[in-house]
Parts: sequence; structure tokens; C-alpha cells
Amino acid sequence: MFIELIATIFAGIACAGVAMLINIAIGRRLPKWIMPIAAGAGMIGMTISNEYTWFDRTAERLPEGVEIASTVEEQSWMRPWTQAVPYTKRFVAVDVATLRKNENIPAQRIADLYFFGRWSPVNQAPMLFDCKEARSAILIDGAVFEDDGTISNADWQKMPIEDPILTLVCTA
Repeated sequence: MFIELIATIFAGIACAGVAMLINIAIGRRLPKWIMPIAAGAGMIGMTISNEYTWFDRTAERLPEGVEIASTVEEQSWMRPWTQAVPYTKRFVAVDVATLRKNENIPAQRIADLYFFGRWSPVNQAPMLFDCKEARSAILIDGAVFEDDGTISNADWQKMPIEDPILTLVCTA
């Protein structure tokens, strides 16, 4: 976040500098307000660029075996350009490389999910998926593993069959 702020400030300085050089080159015929307008336009342009490139930059840094399952795009009236082209604000990635299965219960899988957000830290949660019943349970909330591998006290949540996270986990 700090690096993006510095980049935005430097983009404003660079655009103001270009406007100043153009003004000098044409004999100082431009109005005095052109440099602050150029600086502001450069800073807004840099901010927009960072908004739209965040997802691609973050996704390409994911380690091998971590696949993106779901994305959430956003539109905001405070960012009018998003009305034309929404940007990806957050996404969920599944670590399919460390997917765990139980031989006794082949329809269930445990996967680590990573939740990424534009201005928030990455969160990780282990989740249990039942591919046969199309349901899931977060394993943080007191679920207990029995000796045979079954899980008790799991807070199961029904999922739609076409849920992209369920599909990714069950087909991996």
C-alpha cells in the first residue's frame, strides 16, 4: 500500500513536470493551472491503473498448486469508471496441491482456502467439503476428528452444486 502511494505521488510529479516542459517549449502560453491539473490527472490515472492491475499482479504471484476458484468484481458510484468496467476487489484461491482425502470417506476432502482482498490481509481457513452432499464446514469452529477419520461437531453449510469452490475441490 505504501509503495502504491509513493508511485501515485511520483506519477503526479511526473505529469506536472511534463506539463511544465510543454509550457516552456511553446513559450509559456499555457495557463498557470495546467500543471496542478496535469498532476491530479496523473495521480488519478495511477490510482485507476493500480485498481485494475491488482488482481493480475496478485494472481501471478500465487505459488504452484494454488488455483483461483472465485472472484468478486465491484462497481462503485465513488469510482465512476467502474460503472463501465468493474474491477476485481477480492478472490478465493484453493491450495489443490495439499488437498487431503480420507480413504474411509472418499466423498470428503479437506482443502486450505485463501481469501485475498484489495486492501485487506490474506486470510487462510481449512475447510471440509462433502462432494456427495454438496456441503462444507470450516474446521476452525471446534470440529473434532474421530479415530476413524470422521468429523463431529462440524457446522455444515449447504452449497450450490455449481459453486466454483466446490467444483474445484471435488474435481481436483
